[in-house]
Amino acid sequence: MDNTTPFKVSAYDENVRKVIPFYDELSEQVISVIAAHLPEHKINLLDTGCGTGTFALKALERLDIQRLTLCDPSENMLSDARTKLAGRKCEFFGFGSQDMQFENEFDVVTAIQSHHYFDRQTREKAVVNCFKALKKGGIFIYFENTAPLTETGKEILLRRLGEYQLSAGRTQEETQAHLARYGVEYFPINIKEHLQMLENTGFAACELFWHSFMQSGFYAVKG
Repeated sequence: MDNTTPFKVSAYDENVRKVIPFYDELSEQVISVIAAHLPEHKINLLDTGCGTGTFALKALERLDIQRLTLCDPSENMLSDARTKLAGRKCEFFGFGSQDMQFENEFDVVTAIQSHHYFDRQTREKAVVNCFKALKKGGIFIYFENTAPLTETGKEILLRRLGEYQLSAGRTQEETQAHLARYGVEYFPINIKEHLQMLENTGFAACELFWHSFMQSGFYAVKG
């Protein structure tokens, strides 16, 4: 296991698709939002919680990236990302968004499936750091596991997610172990709480732009 993911880095990209429905679509949606917010714009991009570099590679291929900075607290993840992005102009840092100290440097900050591992205080600190890292008019885009609004909603969600994972080839034991991580190894908050947190941080425009199963995508623009 590397960092807080249940998967070894060598098998991360393969296995994550078996537990997150539409996993590859998350990157596509982020790229779509960036392109809509910054059309024909050279982009300084910070990808925090970059994992194995899968999103960063897509961004380089699809967007006009001027500067690409990748951060992750797992050295194993960064090592894989360096291999995947070999020959590309990138900079790597071995810390997470909760420990960043960038200020007014980036047009875009992304965090894809990384902040839900934090407790509330650490999550809020991470979001503040993402806000500080952005230039005025920059956009913070992230995906997280989010909590349903009710206990009934949570029960239905976990049943649906279990059925998805079984259909994707996971065993009953693997599926139950993964579902048992909810609220123990990751700590989702609901959509209303996300939007309120972004507003409290000081973002001028805060939006939910995608939702499926447990994953929700948000963006927020620095005024």
